[in-house]
Amino acid sequence: MNWIAWTTLVFRLADYLLDRLADRLNLNAISDEIPAPFKNVFDPDRYRQAQAYLRANTRLEQAAATVGVTVLLLFWFGGGFGAVDGWVRGFRWHPMITAVVYVAILAGAKSLVDLPFSLYATFGIETRFGFNRSSLATWMADRLKGLLLALVVGLPLLAGVLALFRYAGPTAWIWCWALVTAFAIVVQFVAPTWIMPLFNRFDPMPEGELRSAIQAYARSIDFSMDNIYVMDGSRRSSKSNAFFTGFGRQRRIVLFDTLVARHTTDELVAVLAHEMGHYRMRHILKMTAMGIAQAGLTLYLMSWFMHLPALYQAFGVPTPSVHAGLVCFAIFYQPIEALLTVIGLMVSRRYEFAADRFAAATAGSRALIDALKKLSLDNLSNLKPHPFYVFCNYRHPPVLKRIAALKGQGIRPG
Repeated sequence: MNWIAWTTLVFRLADYLLDRLADRLNLNAISDEIPAPFKNVFDPDRYRQAQAYLRANTRLEQAAATVGVTVLLLFWFGGGFGAVDGWVRGFRWHPMITAVVYVAILAGAKSLVDLPFSLYATFGIETRFGFNRSSLATWMADRLKGLLLALVVGLPLLAGVLALFRYAGPTAWIWCWALVTAFAIVVQFVAPTWIMPLFNRFDPMPEGELRSAIQAYARSIDFSMDNIYVMDGSRRSSKSNAFFTGFGRQRRIVLFDTLVARHTTDELVAVLAHEMGHYRMRHILKMTAMGIAQAGLTLYLMSWFMHLPALYQAFGVPTPSVHAGLVCFAIFYQPIEALLTVIGLMVSRRYEFAADRFAAATAGSRALIDALKKLSLDNLSNLKPHPFYVFCNYRHPPVLKRIAALKGQGIRPG
């Protein structure tokens, strides 16, 4: 084993152990006492159910992570990367076909390893706790649509990246960066109208009290918004959510039908005020820019490591190639990517607090607090996660901290 192999092994195992430590701390933070702001929201039985839901999901995540790292190590030290490379090369296809097939085989194998855990999450845990409304046929159709999307959209992008690294010389990473950036921007525009409707139905919100209230709020903050949609989230789950997607004329606000069914008009306006706050403060653009910058760093480092014979030796690949270099670098780079993800999560939590402040200032804090409490109850949220687990995993701040911040701002209650 050379230095790349040892570095990859040590940091991959350290990442796995840190995740398990976060899981253990999070489970140890469970207590029987309902937090004061939720005493009139959760009854003892519902609170115990939320804790049981946390335990069940944590056990599944631990099992999936353990199987994943075990399969990776067995495949790695069993010479799997070199064996698949030799097998694909044996067909003597065009080098680009060989490259795409090699990456696709390994990506498909990983998906197959993950598949049983996804299946159990939906039809085991989510069903047991009353969330799942998806049939096996719908679940399978979603996976097939995802596979088709990967073939139609993902494979050309992969082929483009591989071709550029093979033929574009020392500046290949810059051309790849431009390609990936263009792809990310285009997806932001086409996803709302072409990709997302493949999985869910989006109906324009009908005229009535809620639509009028949303439009009145949008006018009050000088926000042009006509694209308000209700998504059939109840077709798959009883959980609730809302989100903002797209740019320019393609931007749209989407509410799950489950959210509309369980919340008052004031609460829904407050939730949407939070989402509009993200847009007004350009959080979506900033996070997109961060992702593009991270992609540039990744591609630059990959272009450098691809020329190191030690990278291929570390993973038992006898013949250096662009496709093997991409896969080997991705495994080596994973701990660095995990660190960058943690930084991104820190930024995201800060943006969530900022969007809460915007919503409180423009729509009132009381309705948003009430909405957060209902969402926590309906989704069986963990009310008191351990800080280290939050640090490693949470895109949103814990709900108790969000409520405390809203109450402490001195903003009109609404």
